[in-house]
This record gives sequence, structure tokens and C-alpha cells, in this order.
Amino acid sequence: MTRALAIQAGVGALIGAIGLVLLARPALARRPLGIADGREANYAIRLAALMLAMLGIMIAAFTLIFARASA
Repeated sequence: MTRALAIQAGVGALIGAIGLVLLARPALARRPLGIADGREANYAIRLAALMLAMLGIMIAAFTLIFARASA
């Protein structure tokens, strides 16, 4: 695996980890963004966190698949 692919996989893992943390604790995103507490806010933050987690998983997975296919 080249250095660029390793960096890309690392970035994907980092984005996925951030998404999973925010999925478990939406208050960590709500306070800095100044969003009021409520069911709708939690729903929106968890939806965005799930999208981040899936983006990270997809980036890392496609990077690893590309690395294996081109080896």
C-alpha cells in the first residue's frame, strides 16, 4: 500500500470514528454548534453522525479494496 492510500485509509477511519462518537453522544456536537436541546435536534445530529460514520467506512473500505486489487 502506498503512502497516499495509507493516508486515505487513515482519514476514512478518523471520519468514521468521529461519526460513531457523535452517534453515541450527540451533545458533543450540540454544544459547540449552539443547537438547543430537543428531540428534533438529537435526531438531526444522529442522522448527520450516521452519514459521517458511513462516509468514513466507505472511504476506508474502497481504499483497502483498491490496494488489494492493485497488489
